[in-house]
Amino acid sequence: MKPGPAPLPANVHKLHNNPSKKSDRDLRDDIKPDVVLPDPPEHLMPEAKAEWVRLGPEMIRLGLITQLDRAEFALYCQCWARWVQAELKLKDLQEAGLVESTPSGYRQIGVWLQISNRASEGMHKSAAEFGMTPSARTGFTGRLSPQMPLFPDANPQTGAEIPANPAARHFD
Repeated sequence: MKPGPAPLPANVHKLHNNPSKKSDRDLRDDIKPDVVLPDPPEHLMPEAKAEWVRLGPEMIRLGLITQLDRAEFALYCQCWARWVQAELKLKDLQEAGLVESTPSGYRQIGVWLQISNRASEGMHKSAAEFGMTPSARTGFTGRLSPQMPLFPDANPQTGAEIPANPAARHFD
């Protein structure tokens, strides 16, 4: 493994307006699987399937999911469901769920809090892979960036070119 953050796919670079300033050649993906929401795996918990249905259309709209991403998206959804399950249990247990005593009398973090913490870590890692965290979305402007004008110095109403320096205008 190389040190540093994992390289991002070209579509994620483009969604973030190419902050690393990679060349068009470097941003060309040789493999472009079709954007499609795969069927959820049968083993997913009901809450995980609900998350799959809730987020799936947005993942398609942003072009962030393909058949190849089924396992990673399932992992995110299952972590979400486990986190929800643990948080509901902690809500029922209140403070008693935060710290437990072992048979030998030692105090330790509660099992449901451990489950919640581990599920949230897994959810966060998977969410970052899909650009679903605020830091992963830094610079994100959407799937399709607005088309840049052919002549950037042109007046949008008239199409006439506007000089970069207004004092340099020539009046004939």
